[in-house]
Amino acid sequence: MRLKRGVLTPLEGTVDGNNVSNVHYGTQLPPMDGGMNAWLFLAACFVMEALVWGFAFTYGVFQAYYSDIPQFKDSGNIAVVGTCAMGIMYLDLPLVFAAYRQWPKYQRFGCGLGVLLMCAALGLSSLATNTNHLIITQGIFYALGGSIAYAPCILLMEEWFDRRKGLAFGVMWAGTGIGGVVLPIVMEQLLGKYGFRISLRGFAVVLFILTAPLVYFVKPRVPIADNQPSPPPPNFRFMFTSTFALFEFCNTVEALGFFLPSIYLPTYAGMIGASSSLQALTVILFNLASVVGCVLMGAIIDKLDVTLCILVSTIGSSIGVFLIWGFSMSLAPLFIFSIIYGLFAGSYTSTWPGIMREVVRKSPQPNQAWYLLVLRPEEASGIWFQGPLARL
Repeated sequence: MRLKRGVLTPLEGTVDGNNVSNVHYGTQLPPMDGGMNAWLFLAACFVMEALVWGFAFTYGVFQAYYSDIPQFKDSGNIAVVGTCAMGIMYLDLPLVFAAYRQWPKYQRFGCGLGVLLMCAALGLSSLATNTNHLIITQGIFYALGGSIAYAPCILLMEEWFDRRKGLAFGVMWAGTGIGGVVLPIVMEQLLGKYGFRISLRGFAVVLFILTAPLVYFVKPRVPIADNQPSPPPPNFRFMFTSTFALFEFCNTVEALGFFLPSIYLPTYAGMIGASSSLQALTVILFNLASVVGCVLMGAIIDKLDVTLCILVSTIGSSIGVFLIWGFSMSLAPLFIFSIIYGLFAGSYTSTWPGIMREVVRKSPQPNQAWYLLVLRPEEASGIWFQGPLARL
């Protein structure tokens, strides 16, 4: 069973006697790690990441707005809307991954369905008259649509990128930083000028226009056979290996502290006399630096040992917190801290492909390359099961 120059040989349509692809002898496959199809797939994932997660990260702007208008200001549950939007997307991704792995031919359909559900949720939220309506629409329904639309981007990435997998994931996750810079500014202006009803409807239309065409490019590299058998049930033995336990512990510790500086940067800037625009600039610089950090870390994770990359991220972010933020009594060093912390701490998610590679290497399985290409091995899936959870 061999893949030579993107052409399937007669034996490559089978794994243990089962047909895994409807690609016939001599069919030319798009190249991995490059070529127009791979880069278009990555560009689609980048935009999907920026819009799906970027909007969820803007809820702080909505929360401030909702707290000042008569319909919602007396409610004590305004923050629950953002909690549902972010929390459900983090927590339901393992279930969505499992469903797509069981029925892989529905990944593109699910991506399109998720886009429609997100847009419908935002449209319905513009009709809300109380906080419960917002929780159901802008919170729960948006999160469900977002995770259904976004999950194929992660699952299909390893089909399109192998040697550059770390770089590809880094570029995709950099979309969150771009979304975190642009969308809060845009939504704040729209809410101030037009109110939440027109703003949500307008963004729902823009979201559909920008994401619906991307569904075409979020597709498998290897076509899926109609008679492809169901993959084997997930094997969670990797969770009991020392390699996974060590990486998971370190990943969780870093994740627990990741959001705290970015949450309190504006407040701290205000305490030392910064205006509201300069307070927002601290977060903007952090997100911009995170974009650069994700791409750089993704590039080096493909070449260097994952433990060294994690050490660089940890030391850089720790030095920033203790030596720069700790002594920031004016805005200039605080801005420097925002950049340093974004570069090092903001890039730690790009180490996950290296963790996945290390766990798979320490837990070899038969036909491992084919499971990676077609069936999504349980070891690799396990890392992505915990990845979104570790963002919390």
